[in-house]
Amino acid sequence: MDADALARSAQNPIAAMISVPFQNNTNFNYGPNGHTQNILNIQPVVPFRVNEDWNVITRTILPVISQPSFAPGEDSTFGLGAVQFSTFLSPAQAGRVIWGAGAVVQAPTTTDSALGSNVWGGGPTFVALTMAGPWVLGGLVNNIWSFGGEERNRYNNFTFQPFINYNIPQSPGTYLSFSPLITANWEARSGEQWTVPVGLGAGQIFRIGAQPVNALAGAYYNVVRPDIGPEWQLRFQLQLLFPR
Repeated sequence: MDADALARSAQNPIAAMISVPFQNNTNFNYGPNGHTQNILNIQPVVPFRVNEDWNVITRTILPVISQPSFAPGEDSTFGLGAVQFSTFLSPAQAGRVIWGAGAVVQAPTTTDSALGSNVWGGGPTFVALTMAGPWVLGGLVNNIWSFGGEERNRYNNFTFQPFINYNIPQSPGTYLSFSPLITANWEARSGEQWTVPVGLGAGQIFRIGAQPVNALAGAYYNVVRPDIGPEWQLRFQLQLLFPR
């Protein structure tokens, strides 16, 4: 695959290609004291061919979190957050609209109560996109409900990630990306539920020896956020690509 084809596949969350993204998100002015939070998401994507008509694409998100203290005298916390595992059933032969539908499960893998809930959860997930000329346009959505647990560990979280990518024709493998992570915590009180970022990133396909790599950097400002939510975010990603 040439650089342009690799870039388009990397921008497709349900491409029939193994990839391992390492996405680092640094959140600034986070918490009541305006400290910095850092989350490294390790996100392997592994497709499986069911038959000539259908693929199953699995996507795992393993968050490694550095959480600042929320009160004087408290220490910061470092550890593993809740792992999310998604499966998408998707047509093997892509049409004008590429889509996948399935389920997402959240596992209670948190190593500290400050890093998330310790109960299982799950819900539906869906992704759709289209490729038109240099553009890749689409979105991924899910909602995860907790399965029981004490009130302080319950959650009901919505995630929507639109993505608009422009692949620069004059420079194959180079692209601009708008892919904010819009979230809602339905358990929070009114006015504290939504986080809505706005920003832009830029990416480049390159090779380390024979290994193709997708590099992406971007910055996002949260125009809507909870009182203790971060004000803005820097995102850096290195994605190892394993085309067939």
